[in-house]
Amino acid sequence: MKIGNLPLLSIALGPDLKTNEARGLARGVIAIGDIAVGVLALGGVAFGGVTIGGLSLGLFSLGGFALGIVALGGLSIGGIAMGGLAVGIRAMGGLAIGYYSNGGLAIGVYPSGGTTVRWP
Repeated sequence: MKIGNLPLLSIALGPDLKTNEARGLARGVIAIGDIAVGVLALGGVAFGGVTIGGLSLGLFSLGGFALGIVALGGLSIGGIAMGGLAVGIRAMGGLAIGYYSNGGLAIGVYPSGGTTVRWP
C-alpha cells in the first residue's frame, strides 16, 4: 500500500547486496532501518516528522543526539529541548542553555535550577 509515492511501511536493516548499500535505507510513511526517513522514522539515523534514533532529526525527536522543534535526548537542540545537554528556547537538563532554562546548570535570560547564570 502506498500513500503518495511512499510505501506505508518500509523496513531495511543491514547491508543490501543487490544495491551495494552498506546500511539499510528505509523510506516510507513508517520507516524502520539503519537509516530511516519517514513521517514516523525509527533507526540508527532517523529523519522525518516523529523520529527515534541514535541521531534523530525531525519535528519531534528522541535520541542520543536529537534535533527538532521538540527534542529529547542526551544532546538535544530545539525549540523545546530536554536532555543531558539541552539547548533551546525552553531548555531543561543537566546543562540547560536557553531563553528559559531549568537544570543543574542553567544558562539563559530566565534561568532556574541548581546553579544559574543569567545571560545577558
